[in-house]
Amino acid sequence: MTPEHSFPEPTDTSAIRIIGRFEAGRGIPDAMRSDVRMLGGLLGQVLREAGGDDLFEDVERLRLATIQAYDEETSDAFDRAAAIAESFTITRADEVARAFTCYFHLVNLAEEHQRVRVLRERAGQPGREDAADTVASAYARLKTEVGDDEARRRLEGLRFHPVFTAHPTEARRRAVSSSIRRLSELLTQHDAASDDGAEQRRAHRRMLEEIDTLWRTAPLRAEKPSPTDEVRTVMGVFDETLFTTVPHVYRRIDDALRGDDSGASAPIVPAFVRIGSWVGGDRDGNPFVTASVTREASQIASDHVLRGLERALERIGRTLTLDAEDTPPSAAVSSLWDAFADAEPRVASELGARSPGEPHRRVLLALAHRVSATRRNEESRYGRPEELLADLRAVQSSLADAGAKRHAFGGVQHLIWQVETYGFHLTELEVRQHSQVHAKALAELEGGEAISAQTEEVLEVFRAIADIQRDRGLRAAGRYVVSFTQAASDLANVHRLARHALGDDGPVLDVVPLFETFADLQAAPGILAEAVTFPEFRARMADTGNRLEVMLGYSDSSKDVGPVAANLALYEAQAKIALWAQESGIELTLFHGRGGALGRGGGPANSAILAQPPHSVDGRFKLTEQGEVIFARYGEPAIAMRHIDQVAAATLLASSPSVEQRTSDAAARFADIAAVMDRSSRERFFSLVKAEGFAPWFATVTPMEEIGLLALGSRPARRGLSVESLEDLRAIPWVFAWTQARINLAGWFGLGTALAAVGDEARLTEAYRDWPLLHTMIDNVAMSLAKTDERIARQYLALGDRDDLAQLVLDEMTLTREWVVRLTGGVGLLENKPILQRAVQLRTPYVDALSLLQLRALRALRDPDAASGSGAGDEQKRLLLSVSGVAAGLQNTG
Repeated sequence: MTPEHSFPEPTDTSAIRIIGRFEAGRGIPDAMRSDVRMLGGLLGQVLREAGGDDLFEDVERLRLATIQAYDEETSDAFDRAAAIAESFTITRADEVARAFTCYFHLVNLAEEHQRVRVLRERAGQPGREDAADTVASAYARLKTEVGDDEARRRLEGLRFHPVFTAHPTEARRRAVSSSIRRLSELLTQHDAASDDGAEQRRAHRRMLEEIDTLWRTAPLRAEKPSPTDEVRTVMGVFDETLFTTVPHVYRRIDDALRGDDSGASAPIVPAFVRIGSWVGGDRDGNPFVTASVTREASQIASDHVLRGLERALERIGRTLTLDAEDTPPSAAVSSLWDAFADAEPRVASELGARSPGEPHRRVLLALAHRVSATRRNEESRYGRPEELLADLRAVQSSLADAGAKRHAFGGVQHLIWQVETYGFHLTELEVRQHSQVHAKALAELEGGEAISAQTEEVLEVFRAIADIQRDRGLRAAGRYVVSFTQAASDLANVHRLARHALGDDGPVLDVVPLFETFADLQAAPGILAEAVTFPEFRARMADTGNRLEVMLGYSDSSKDVGPVAANLALYEAQAKIALWAQESGIELTLFHGRGGALGRGGGPANSAILAQPPHSVDGRFKLTEQGEVIFARYGEPAIAMRHIDQVAAATLLASSPSVEQRTSDAAARFADIAAVMDRSSRERFFSLVKAEGFAPWFATVTPMEEIGLLALGSRPARRGLSVESLEDLRAIPWVFAWTQARINLAGWFGLGTALAAVGDEARLTEAYRDWPLLHTMIDNVAMSLAKTDERIARQYLALGDRDDLAQLVLDEMTLTREWVVRLTGGVGLLENKPILQRAVQLRTPYVDALSLLQLRALRALRDPDAASGSGAGDEQKRLLLSVSGVAAGLQNTG
């Protein structure tokens, strides 16, 4: 991301000097520099055409001023930038905010494009498949530690299970995301075209048109999306990326493991990805998610995957023009065709005429017809995905026996992988509800009270789950997550409610406890030990090979005791739960409720996996993915493949003897440090959040209230109407608000005090090197702190009349930064991660520009008398525009 090329280059020599100083030492790949130069030039042209030279010059004035303020770090330079932001009219401030927001979208696109470019270059380099963080390298290492047979067994049991949620953390409109995706395709076309050729000029012209669309598209949603809208948004990721990408991941791993044998014989890589979804199923605090929405969500997902399978079967089928004489069908394939011809004589006659002497081709096309019938619920439909799998395996065996092994284990294997991964349901839809809602419903049902509409809705959910299981199989739905599980009875209540809804004909349920607060995490092992004695749990575990799933909440635990104590508590809870499960012979899956932001358990997933306690992973990793994270990780095929490979590699490697030994030894060796950090960080955190008047002060110094007005998602931003208590505030706006204020407090507050309380720098340096949990924590905090800005933060904190709280925040920020820099080395944050450091540093002055515009609006809203002729509605609109831009610039929200 190059400042000098965000718009056409200025000619003023002082401006060039400013940019030159800022550019110094911040290397950027030439190809990406060229992309940003081109995209920035096109944006500058759009600004001139749409708003005239005056708009362009105003954007340039603020841009250059914020670069100078960042570069010189003087109060005078910062004040000049702030004065420019204050000088704009309301209309101009809105236009400038939109210009910077568009800029961030384009730069994010250029960075993603560069990542894809690098991935493709590496894929073509000999030996790159041996990179350290791939499944192939993890498997090779595992074999050296546990032997071939055990490594193969572990590979067969590998499972990566991302669960997409509709938590409102994607600040972009879907229309904006679609425009950016079209620009991405045009950028690829531009790369492929010859220099200055007709195709390149065409791509250039269309990019200009698309950037004009981006500029003219309202950046904010007019209304909150419905839950069904959210379902369809997630389906876009499946249609555009995941359906075809996931089997390519399997194939790439099999290629790396088996070389030339891959594709000529049965693969050793299982279909290890499962896609879960809370979208349309998560009703905790969201009254708009009803049983009818859950039914519709399942139907939409099923329709998408069946359409995908139908197209894939037709595509592969059309290529199987293998003559019967050279590739004779097996008896099983001949029987498949005969049965289809009896059931569908007209269609069979058409297919036979199109495929004379090509039995495998016509059978695959017949299977495509049956999948189509399944989607339309016609008589010739498949009853279960296992029936389609059996038919595909019959075709595969027939091809292999006839010598056409490349076809058997090529395209047909991809079809098998897709059905194994997605079934007829696509996403394994999960229901989530708060334990208190269950308790209230049972009180009504068993206490003789009148049944409320909410209780009737609770019962209807179980009927919806039963219907989905009957239509699409047990994998389609059945996990029931209980928020705020605080006793084993909270889990038993789910089965009691199912009996009230359907008697003995209730659905098959996997009841999943969600432990969220510090106290709940500590109580988790005892609650689980009691829960597995319940008859319903025992019966279900007997059916599944003694499997049990437990969910851990990162968001509320961090808001409850602060990020440091929460991380330590989560590690301890996982260690105790894993030990209990191992001693009880239970196959445990821990479900990590991680958000995108660092204050909600975000950060690189692969490093987090390798820092988990022994036996807490055991080849299975499940986590929530939400908002901007879904599109960042899974929206582009090459990036999605790389992400899945990295996470799967870490999941496989986490249970290796060497990794488990390292984590357990480090936990014991540094237990005294952990105890000091836990105690001191909690005390520091409580001194802030439990201070009298903290909640209203927080709402004053951040745009927390205004964020609730953004039409981000269908779910309300808080559980109640009051901001007098943080308990009623959801974790997402808690993190989102601190991020917008450029403080990021939820990701780091208390760490500096914790490290200072330990005090022994040499031992802490040793712990940072040898203790994966601390290493990951400090690296994540470094990233979080790098996105803070003390000068901007001071402006936000000054909005509240509490100098004591403001100083507490600033003191802890300084202390934490000092300790993190000491432990990571160098003189600044992220010096051990230069690529990330460059991305953050190059964005910061531009985010500053939007923050200054946001501060102007926030001051007017907090003090209407000081506003210069603008109404609250105007200021609120400008503030929300800036929120979208800052989120794009920082690349995360909540």
